[in-house]
Order: sequence, then C-alpha cells, then structure tokens
Amino acid sequence: MPVSYGVPRVLRKDPPHLPHSRKGSMQTPEKLHILVAEYNDADIALLKRIALSCDVECKLYFARDGEEALDALAQRAKFEAMPMPDLMLVNIYLPKIDGLEVLRRVKEDEHARRIPVIILTMSERQEDMVKVYDCGAVSYLLKPVDPEDFNRLTQTVHDYWQLVRKPSDLGSKRKATGL
Repeated sequence: MPVSYGVPRVLRKDPPHLPHSRKGSMQTPEKLHILVAEYNDADIALLKRIALSCDVECKLYFARDGEEALDALAQRAKFEAMPMPDLMLVNIYLPKIDGLEVLRRVKEDEHARRIPVIILTMSERQEDMVKVYDCGAVSYLLKPVDPEDFNRLTQTVHDYWQLVRKPSDLGSKRKATGL
C-alpha cells in the first residue's frame, strides 16, 4: 500500500526566529532523518555516538546491507514506519546489493532521486569515485580511521549542507518508492 510523504528537506535548518513552514502551517523544525547504509559495527557505533553529541537534531536509521537500504526507501519490512530520509550515507561495499547499485536505484526512482546520497567509504580507488559521481552521488568521502577525525568529517558534512540548503517544500508530494 503506497504511503504519501513530502519532498525531503535537504539538511535544512531554519534560523530559530523563522519558523519552518509546510503547507502554510507554522511548525518548529523537524528532526533530520538520515538513512545510513553501513555494515561495519564499529562505524555504526561511532555514527550513533556522533549523532548524540551533534548540535543538529537528527534521527539515524540503519540498513546493514543494500537490500535493507532499498527496503527502507520503499517502507517495507521493518522500515514500514520510517519516514523518507532527508539524506543517505552509503558504504559503497555493502553486502547483498552493493552501494553503487543502491545509488543507481535511488537516482532512477522518481520519488527518491532528490535525496542527497553521500558515499562514505574506505575505498580510495579512482574508478569507484568516478562511478559514484556518474551515478549521482553528491559527495564521495573517505572514512577517517581516527574517531575525532570522523567527528570533524560529520561536522563538515553538516556545515556544507547548511551552505547549500534547499527549500523545504518543492511543491510536490511523494509516494512510497517502488524500490
């Protein structure tokens, strides 16, 4: 059964004196919903700790492989109640369905294609970088080894998206993706 939801607010956080407006109603800014497609337990734990200490109110959803990432976007299985993410962080080397294929499917889907996808990986291979940009990733970021560097990277991603923020409502409705 299709579920209806609005177009993502691409990491937008309005200044405190300007209320977030959707369909003419005045609301406070909502949490930032981030889908993380990652299989590495240490990286998942680190992202959870960073999210708790971050100055941005966000909710992380974790998919442990590419199949789960697509289920999350289609609101299937255990992700049935999950809202559409505002941002995706995807490891390129996911089990079952790799991150590159997840990226391709996201960008081919009319309801999901506007979701910014950041590839977060240990791969320094030039051909991986070219492929993900060709498929529509907004960034290709190398995972830092040091947790403090990981924290700085997370803050950098946040700051970057604050600079290029998009309108919160692009005037169209989305339906559950068929991914």
